[in-house]
Amino acid sequence: MAPKEDKDEVVTLDNLEATLAKDTRVKLAGVDVDGMLRGKLVSKKKFLSVAKNGFGFCSVVFGWDMHDLTYFRELKISNKDNGYRDIVAKIDLGSFRRIPWEDNTPFFLVNFYDPDTDKPICACPRSLLKTTLAKVQKAGYGSMAGSEYEFFTFRAPKDASIQSSKASSATTAPFLQTNPVDALPHLTQGMFGYSLTDPIHNQDWFYSVFETCEKFRCNVEGWHTESGPGVFEAALEFGDIAEMADRASMFKYVVKAMGSKHGITPCFMAKPRQGLPGNSGHMHCSIVDKSGKNLFARAQKDPNPPYKDLEYVSDLGRHFLAGLLDGLADVMPIIAPTINSYKRLVENFWAPVTVSWGLEHRAASIRLIAPPVASPKSTRFEIRVCGADTNPHLVLATILALGWRGIEEKLEIKIPPLSKSADVGSADDKGERLPKNLKDSTARFMAKGSIARKVFGDDFVEHFGGTREHELRLWDEAVTDWEIKRYIETI
Repeated sequence: MAPKEDKDEVVTLDNLEATLAKDTRVKLAGVDVDGMLRGKLVSKKKFLSVAKNGFGFCSVVFGWDMHDLTYFRELKISNKDNGYRDIVAKIDLGSFRRIPWEDNTPFFLVNFYDPDTDKPICACPRSLLKTTLAKVQKAGYGSMAGSEYEFFTFRAPKDASIQSSKASSATTAPFLQTNPVDALPHLTQGMFGYSLTDPIHNQDWFYSVFETCEKFRCNVEGWHTESGPGVFEAALEFGDIAEMADRASMFKYVVKAMGSKHGITPCFMAKPRQGLPGNSGHMHCSIVDKSGKNLFARAQKDPNPPYKDLEYVSDLGRHFLAGLLDGLADVMPIIAPTINSYKRLVENFWAPVTVSWGLEHRAASIRLIAPPVASPKSTRFEIRVCGADTNPHLVLATILALGWRGIEEKLEIKIPPLSKSADVGSADDKGERLPKNLKDSTARFMAKGSIARKVFGDDFVEHFGGTREHELRLWDEAVTDWEIKRYIETI
């Protein structure tokens, strides 16, 4: 019988062996730049032997893309010259969970370190967030965060076999390699956000996601259908920003695992279907003191605020917002990391396209949630540009880094709030238009003196920017269905 899952277990080196007394195996995983979990299963004996100092992990996870193709331009962390050497994976005991759908197998996350310097490698997403948060903590503060994810769901036909016209035997191939993309059926039909009846059609899967998230310590606060065929949205319970990033990664893991058990394919692409709304990955962030008190809230209403929307926002909160606005366009490859990301960021599709902000304004890139609409303790900023295709560790590190720069440099807000009459997803003349594609955003991200370089340093920018250049190279070489359909007979 599998050991009982105990979500309140606190694991240390001293009690580690006792905690795993009935286990024979442990699963470990780290996060790569695309937000994908890369890991392995190890014996308990091996795990206990490396729990203190870490173990060797092939650096190629930072030398290839999401389909294991090495980058066209080799980057510093992992390349031919260094033999794609091992880096050091150090186990984060505080990340301990048990995987409820795998007989409660113990699970830990790792951070990646340079074997020569024993410092975190620049591209490790968990380490980047940890390093950014350390700057805030050094000043005596902390940060809280929340996340919301939308995603499409599809049901692939059980039999993906195809009959070759030139062969008598059937051959099996992945469905999307042998069928049009539009042939993949949605889990549910029609546009029905907040439906109470649609989830009944796939009730076992729907409730398994909710309940498994609780067991796996990535608790869902709200879970419902969103507008779009087979589209769902989950809001995760808010918490410490580093823990929130882990929960977001774990949530995607749960959704995919539960999907595989029910013949469902979840899709976190920013824009899976032309003509339909895309998938957002909104992130919420605030700064708190050591007691957990929200520091974005103003004790008393400001009788003379720079803008009425800010009358209940503290000076610290205003500087944080100024930092977000000042740096948002420079960090778009993190906020919108794929070619597909920019198909979502178009006018009139419920996605913001300018550097903009406003009190309870869902058309803005940055939605201020504050009194009089919300309670002082709930005062926060929601960054609405992010898609569901983002890496939560990198996004939250970026939000925190930009906002903290605004606080340190006492930046002032340079643009007024978005007008209340602005349409959702419309370009607004008061705010700068965000980059429209990955090529432009990557060039701005990597430019000399960019705000991305100021907050994260050259090493990270060169590495992450290089990974985006790789995506662009692959896209430039791709021949799409659209091109074939449009030109095959007419040119």
